[in-house]
Amino acid sequence: MGDGYIREILYYKKYYLDFFQSVSPDVQKKLNWTLQLLATIDRVPKKYFEHITNSTGIFEIRVEVGSDIYRVFSFFDKGSLIILINGFQKKTQKTPKNEIELAEKLKKQYFDEKAKK
Repeated sequence: MGDGYIREILYYKKYYLDFFQSVSPDVQKKLNWTLQLLATIDRVPKKYFEHITNSTGIFEIRVEVGSDIYRVFSFFDKGSLIILINGFQKKTQKTPKNEIELAEKLKKQYFDEKAKK
């Protein structure tokens, strides 16, 4: 990690990158800005980063561009390492259960693969 960075951010496989490439340049810019915030400030406002209740340590990165809302799920590994997983455009008030289930599954896969190394 370079100067000013307090957290390292990585992506698990291509889930986040595939999502990132599917959104508009304005959304990509806002995602990058939000990830920069996560990497460099100690206390990230809930508006941008919040724990998902009733999850096993899944956090959502929150991005709004115009009237569109996007979420990227993530989790911590080794304290200051944030692993990005699935992202989606939020179209309802409640976060879709299948997206949370996918995030839980990907987190488990990540740690299972890590344990085998």
